[in-house]
Amino acid sequence: MLIITTKVIKCKAAVAWEVDKPLSIEEVEVAPPKAHEVRVKIVATGICGTDDHVLKGSIPNIDYPIIPGHEGAGIVESIGEGVTCVKPGDKVIPLCLPQCGECSFCLNPDTNCCLKTHLHESQNLMPDKTSRFTCKGKAIHHFLWISTFSEYTVMPDSAIARIDDDAPLDKVCLFGCGFSTGYGAAINTAKVKPGSTCAIFGLGGVGLSVVVGCKSAGASRIIGIDINKDKFTKARELGATECINPQDFKKPIQEVLLEMTGHGVDYSFEVVGHTDTMVAALVSCHMGSGTCVLVGTPPLGSQLSFDPLLLFTGRTWKGCLIGGWKTKDSIPKLVSGYMEKKFNPDVLITHTLPFDKINEGFELLQSGKSIRTVLVF
Repeated sequence: MLIITTKVIKCKAAVAWEVDKPLSIEEVEVAPPKAHEVRVKIVATGICGTDDHVLKGSIPNIDYPIIPGHEGAGIVESIGEGVTCVKPGDKVIPLCLPQCGECSFCLNPDTNCCLKTHLHESQNLMPDKTSRFTCKGKAIHHFLWISTFSEYTVMPDSAIARIDDDAPLDKVCLFGCGFSTGYGAAINTAKVKPGSTCAIFGLGGVGLSVVVGCKSAGASRIIGIDINKDKFTKARELGATECINPQDFKKPIQEVLLEMTGHGVDYSFEVVGHTDTMVAALVSCHMGSGTCVLVGTPPLGSQLSFDPLLLFTGRTWKGCLIGGWKTKDSIPKLVSGYMEKKFNPDVLITHTLPFDKINEGFELLQSGKSIRTVLVF
């Protein structure tokens, strides 16, 4: 028999009270889950560039104060009425992109962009338009419904996936965003073909995951591009055949790539989130058949300016959201693949810190000294 909890839990969380201020470690109250909601004890959470965008105010439709974090893994503490997909004690990954399974997008095999996503409908509050977080008597907003920068968090049952009981949570948390996004960009969105040539703009955690995906798909030439040469060793370890720094050349990087490849790369991936590199990535792919995939999140209000003839000749420009995976179906399978040693994103984790040092983790990200920092509670 299901016992519905009414207990409020007090725990640590990192609150962004306002834009451009460091996160503040606070004691928050986490209300019990309501119908079709799940309360999770977060064990580990990665720091993603998107969380940095939250602190800088460059994510659309975000309300403050807010608890960021969206790349976590944990254990179900309690469930609300009607929840059947998980039970207390299950290991889970919260999903920053839900899969409700009911909307027209979820029923369409050609997209993973559930209509419950924040890009369509704000996820600052639970579906009933209330918050489960309180701090100092004030309601605190959720981020993408999952807020993994809190030791306990609540999410709808459409935004959670059960994973292998033996999965190491301090490693597989990367499947919540970074690894799944980059790997899927190559496998699902671009559909990289064996023997092809690929260029990856940006060699952070997501960009390096694109490298893994391109290698897995059988690409014969994988060119990593970054202004931070410290990332080249890791890129080569993961499968990059060449690494170049745009600052080493007097001509635009797209011209360099065209000269290196003859007619451009078969697939290019922009994993920086800058409009100038988005256009450079498009120009650098084969004019008649190249595919350019946008993976990096652009700043709020960005506008692109480019010559439409770049597409007229046959190039394809595509976007990618969480690697094109239908998350509830696919994330558990990716974790199982990891457990079977089909791929090893562990090498992306350069730093592991206690949760209280979260701001130190953001400093490592902003300075380019880390690829992925994982925080453990």
